[in-house]
Amino acid sequence: MGEKMATYLDIQTYVIKKYGWIPQTCWIADVKEKFGIKVRPAPNRKGPMRENPCPPEKRPAIEEAMRRLGMIK
Repeated sequence: MGEKMATYLDIQTYVIKKYGWIPQTCWIADVKEKFGIKVRPAPNRKGPMRENPCPPEKRPAIEEAMRRLGMIK
């Protein structure tokens, strides 16, 4: 695959520096899943479905961070 995995903190740091807000880890996991990147269920997840998916208006910034960090093309 050749993709490197940046950490959630790397993604959060990029987004806060460029956009001034911190993406929730569940939003990052949701975006990662949409790109086929496997994520482990959060230990505090209550059910099989994500309760707090990434809001559509936040997704582009998270995707940009993932691209910039070499996680996706």
